[in-house]
Amino acid sequence: MNALTVLKPPEKLTVSEWADKYRILSELDSAAPGHWRTSKTPYLKQVMDAFNDGFIHDITFCAGSQLGKTSAEQNMIGYAIAQDPGPMMIVYPSEKLAKFTSEKRLQPLIQLSPDLAQHFKERESKDLELAFDSMYIALTGANSPSDLSSRPVRYIFFDEIDKFPKWAGAEAGPMELAAERTKTFYNFKIVRVSTPTLKTGNIWQGWLNADVQYKYFVPCPHCGETQVLEFGQIKWPEGADENEAKAMAYYECKCCHESIDDRHKPAMLRAGEWRGEKKKSGRAAKVAFHLNSIYSPWLTFGDVAAKFLASKDEPALLMNFINSWLAEPWVDKSSRLQSDVVMEKQLPYERGTMPAEAQILTAGIDVQLDHFWYSVRAWGPHLTSWLVDYGRLETWADLEVMLDRNYPDVNGEIHNINLACMDSGYNTDEVYAFCAHHADVLVPTKGASSPLKSRYNVTILDKSVSSFGLRLYTMDTDQLKNFIASRMSIDPGAHGSWNVYRDIDREYCDQICSEQRVEHKDKKGRISIGWEKISSHAANHLLDCETNNALAAEIIGVRYLIEPDEDAEEEQDEEETQDWLGVKGKWL
Repeated sequence: MNALTVLKPPEKLTVSEWADKYRILSELDSAAPGHWRTSKTPYLKQVMDAFNDGFIHDITFCAGSQLGKTSAEQNMIGYAIAQDPGPMMIVYPSEKLAKFTSEKRLQPLIQLSPDLAQHFKERESKDLELAFDSMYIALTGANSPSDLSSRPVRYIFFDEIDKFPKWAGAEAGPMELAAERTKTFYNFKIVRVSTPTLKTGNIWQGWLNADVQYKYFVPCPHCGETQVLEFGQIKWPEGADENEAKAMAYYECKCCHESIDDRHKPAMLRAGEWRGEKKKSGRAAKVAFHLNSIYSPWLTFGDVAAKFLASKDEPALLMNFINSWLAEPWVDKSSRLQSDVVMEKQLPYERGTMPAEAQILTAGIDVQLDHFWYSVRAWGPHLTSWLVDYGRLETWADLEVMLDRNYPDVNGEIHNINLACMDSGYNTDEVYAFCAHHADVLVPTKGASSPLKSRYNVTILDKSVSSFGLRLYTMDTDQLKNFIASRMSIDPGAHGSWNVYRDIDREYCDQICSEQRVEHKDKKGRISIGWEKISSHAANHLLDCETNNALAAEIIGVRYLIEPDEDAEEEQDEEETQDWLGVKGKWL
């Protein structure tokens, strides 16, 4: 290296520009070794270039597998060596992994790029300390407190931080120990990269505590509306096995409902953009990016569907799918309702039929932007209940037909819905008008924003509707979901049990089990328990329908139903009391 080369200032490049110009992928990094191209993974551009923003000091990248997140981190490392050197520490879950990564990933990365190799002092380097002409890189394990707190550094990279131990020996957490090393640098950078595990995990806490949270929006190739890719929009034929789902799955646009297939994905990714939700005023110092594996150019929609079907019935596999593919945290709580538990509630009666013991019918309706979900449940004494029907409806006319439908019992006697509760969260004005038109059988509902002392409160919206007025029922959804969960612990068919008809679909069971009870602690240390979706993509429409069914049962007084035999005995007692002359009505 001559004097002119040393004195020459570095080019003014961003991380993505530097990577496109100088990064060479080895066979250990990629199935397609050669020059790096950001255009293959366009969603990584803003993540990498955030490293160039002088106001940003903390970058969190919470991402699924098969997305290139490790390569993005390595590009930032390479950029710092070549363009803006400073002492650096890279922290891995263990020292063994740090040594492996140094040998198999970082050193080959440096040696393959002439722009990096010219700064590398190979003879002075060791596996866990790489020397350069203007900086060094210390690699360490999160379980080594002495290494974490031994030297000042400008850059810190945390890799797979949700696998870090909670404590580094008897000292503070490894992230806290390492972050202390940046205090002497005004221009420090901290980068966190990982798939999530639990809500309390490091990467999810980094996401929650960021000043700005970014998600990647892509346009629909049919209607042009932008949206975040979500697992709930991946569709495949009902009852399909893994191979069939892999071959037939597609993505359904949330706006126009047209089918999007894998050939559309590259153009969608190129046209996509990160949009941030700002949580604090002023310039953002901490930014976070969230991306699931549906965006991966190396995975098809069918791959994601097949992975879910292979994982959904085994908790450990499902946890991996939610963490590593959906990039969502898993809350491991014993209170989670298992799908198989619902399947075990089947009794030998047919769909659309009211069991002999039932006396009252209710319906719960969940309103979506352009369709409805409903479930019809029969109720008997002791709050015993039976699912009679459920489904999805597309129009208000379909909803009217459902409300007026006849339900025969086992003796052929016809029954109709006694009371239906309809969620008013979407299309509120239309829901109120529809309920007013069907005030004899239908009431609007909404979930309370805070816990209630009772299961529901009532507000009169319009006194001109019927003699009672249009009433809005505000319900404590947590109380009603607790009621459903407690009833599911009772053996099917027993007094107070919560039952379903024979050959119930797995879709129904999965939606009923889409939420779990989760503990929350506020700043004063007070603990509360509420229900949350197991992931942001889990469909919970039918659970909301059943919550409305439970509310309808409360409103209509199902808990006061008595056995028919008890009814007959009361009538007999009343008759004997009135026949005090002992002539049984023939005294004339």
